[in-house]
Amino acid sequence: MQVHEVELTISAVKAEQYPATNYPEIALVGRSNVGKSSLTNVLINRKNYAHTSGQPGKTQTLNFYEVEHQLYFVDVPGYGYAKVSKKQREQFGKMIEHYLTEREQLRGVVQLIDGRHAPTEDDVMMYQWLAYYQIPTLVVATKIDKVKSSAYTKSISSITKGLGLDQSVPLVLFSAQTKRGAQEVWDWIEKQTGVTD
Repeated sequence: MQVHEVELTISAVKAEQYPATNYPEIALVGRSNVGKSSLTNVLINRKNYAHTSGQPGKTQTLNFYEVEHQLYFVDVPGYGYAKVSKKQREQFGKMIEHYLTEREQLRGVVQLIDGRHAPTEDDVMMYQWLAYYQIPTLVVATKIDKVKSSAYTKSISSITKGLGLDQSVPLVLFSAQTKRGAQEVWDWIEKQTGVTD
């Protein structure tokens, strides 16, 4: 999709703040600093529209980005960051769970995994949780430009085995630097949401 118009509509903490439109929504989930903002910026063709937080774990709202008056990208708080208190983690854990299980407009989830490493325990828990609720999922291995091309197969195998990836769940290698994988991510989003250029 060629993106010309995008707007951060709202940063929400509860359901009554979510946009009232019926645009389809795609949520982006992943550990703090895995590259959700970078992926969002590449997809919407902007340099620094989605801000990377200087403090991992700081984003504790659901950020709704309206794209082309057709769909929303929903940036979900990063998980797995130790400096966030247990109480805070529980609070936004409930917020995320409520959104992912109750939101009718949700059409799928893009789960980001750092392509340089095996999935963490938090990554595995999130993947299993999405599978349990049968939420359509795309797994995106980020920062793949930092992996030698000769090690791609190893990276794919590590993520596939680490998550116990179901064969029906696609895996895309992505680089914000080279834009590798961006079109594949868009293809999946368009298929899930039914939106086109």
